[in-house]
Amino acid sequence: MTYEADPRVDDYIDKLPGWQQQICRDVREIVHEADPEVAETIKRTVQPYFVLDGNVCALLATKDHVNLFLYDGAIVPDPEKIVTHGHGNGTGRQIAIYEGDPINRPALRRYFQRIIANNRAGGWRKLKAAASNG
Repeated sequence: MTYEADPRVDDYIDKLPGWQQQICRDVREIVHEADPEVAETIKRTVQPYFVLDGNVCALLATKDHVNLFLYDGAIVPDPEKIVTHGHGNGTGRQIAIYEGDPINRPALRRYFQRIIANNRAGGWRKLKAAASNG
């Protein structure tokens, strides 16, 4: 798959331990598979973000895992239970990925596709407002 990589995202990933590099590269590949129009950027000085008509997700490596922040407004279904944290959060959720954890690529790709579809429909805030008014 070809996509326009942001060299700042490469720099962020390249500084991580090998196992975290692999997780970040896998997630990066999956989000670009979800939609080739996804763009990469850096926000909050160093944090990799993937965006398309709004935030899709962000990566943050911690001491013992990689946090994958999902900007879904808590409206994307999670039938395969890939979300690990933030179930009660009204703006986003996260997946904590530890060394050796498998990534459910098909489920994550579908999750990203739903976030992107919601972004293209005006974003989760607009969708939530329409649902509460309808």
